[in-house]
Parts: sequence; C-alpha cells; structure tokens
Amino acid sequence: MTIQLSAAALERMHRFLAQDPAAIGVRFGIKRTGCSGYAYTVDLARDVAENDSVFDHDGIRVLVDAKALPFVEGTEIDFKRQGLNAAFVFRNPNATGECGCGESFTVDVKA
Repeated sequence: MTIQLSAAALERMHRFLAQDPAAIGVRFGIKRTGCSGYAYTVDLARDVAENDSVFDHDGIRVLVDAKALPFVEGTEIDFKRQGLNAAFVFRNPNATGECGCGESFTVDVKA
C-alpha cells in the first residue's frame, strides 16, 4: 500500500510547492493530540531523512517517516472546500475511530 492523492490534493500541493522553491515535497505524518489520540500533519519537506518512505504522485513527493507509516499507510489524501473553509481530508483504512470534530483519530497499531 501507499499514500494516495486525489486530483484536488495534487493541485493544492503543486500550488504550495510552487511558492517555496526550497521545498522538495510534502511531509505527511501524525502527532499525538486531540481527544482520540492522533492528528494528521501536512508540511513542506526540505530534505529526505534516512528513515523516510517516499511516494511520488504526478511530480509531488510525499515523505512519511517510518514511525508514522504503520498509522497512515493506505491513506488517501483529498482536498475539500466547503463555504469559506478549505482543508485536506484523510481517508485512512487504519483508523478505528475519530473524535466528534474530526480533528483526531485512533488506530489499533502499537507505536
């Protein structure tokens, strides 16, 4: 399995990367937070770490570190606009639950 990007997510990431020539890709990961345990992170990547897995999608490099990969492998990243709000949306086959606000998730994978 890999990380997948929808057409809308690809477009948004291409625009972000075009604004920062030093960025080599997008770093996708997780952090401990929220009422369910983990939240997704999406940041610009400046380098590839030794323990990163790299997924290439239509010119976008998505980097995921080895510790986060079991939690997010197989995730599809989409980008949605709703009214004035716009955000990345994640469809993660590993998530076993989400908080009511959708900001955090749980998994059965042991860290």
